[in-house]
Amino acid sequence: MTDSVSERAPRAPEPPGPWIAGIGPLAVAADPREPFVRLPDPTTKVIVRREAHGRPTLLVAGPRARATYHEGKRDVSCLEVRLAPGTTRPLLGVPAVELVGRIVPLGALPSPGARRLAYELGRLEPEDVAARLPDLLPDRLPDAADGARAELLRAAVAALSVRSGRAPRPVGEVARELAVSERQLRNLFSEGVGLSPKHYARVDRVRAVLDRATELAAAELAAVTGYYDQSHMTSDFRALMGVPPRSYFSGRLPVPRACQVIDRP
Repeated sequence: MTDSVSERAPRAPEPPGPWIAGIGPLAVAADPREPFVRLPDPTTKVIVRREAHGRPTLLVAGPRARATYHEGKRDVSCLEVRLAPGTTRPLLGVPAVELVGRIVPLGALPSPGARRLAYELGRLEPEDVAARLPDLLPDRLPDAADGARAELLRAAVAALSVRSGRAPRPVGEVARELAVSERQLRNLFSEGVGLSPKHYARVDRVRAVLDRATELAAAELAAVTGYYDQSHMTSDFRALMGVPPRSYFSGRLPVPRACQVIDRP
């Protein structure tokens, strides 16, 4: 297994309301010689980033279609708030697809809600964010139409995700079950997740492979994560992670680069 630090989805035991999928610290490699791996991730995050002796920086990290490898950095701590599917536009004022592959300052987003959240979070110490966040988020749900779309999206996300004892279902089958066309499902994912349903499923499977790689043999791992066979799993892993599984888990990683804020597509 590689000695690099790779992020994992933080999970709150009881997420604060329907907006948040999880809250937790994000590990960053303290030694610049150890690369920090940002995994493919279908989730939009609000990140409270703090360097030693500095005020927190508030960022929004959009979904990532593929892994990226970065230089480690000393004396950096991050708290990550993962937004639930379908909540990016209500909370931040932009569809998730506009944030794919980007890291932007929270206060630079155009909506009054995003700027207000940036102001309120900026007044807190990072360790207080998790406790205070439920009070800072809007005390409302989307209107009935948006609420129905959010429920539909969450049902599709669940059906396309790897779950214990059940492989994810094909996109066409999920669309038929939810009584929508595949085009409607793609539009729903574009706004609420940022990735297409097919690419969401690919990312979720690769993350499941990463989570369970030490538990199962390769052929069994491919089966339980929804792949046709081991060779398909290896091909998908290489496409999204940049290296095949054997190289990744032995620490033979791509050359890391410096992290940066990307404020334009």
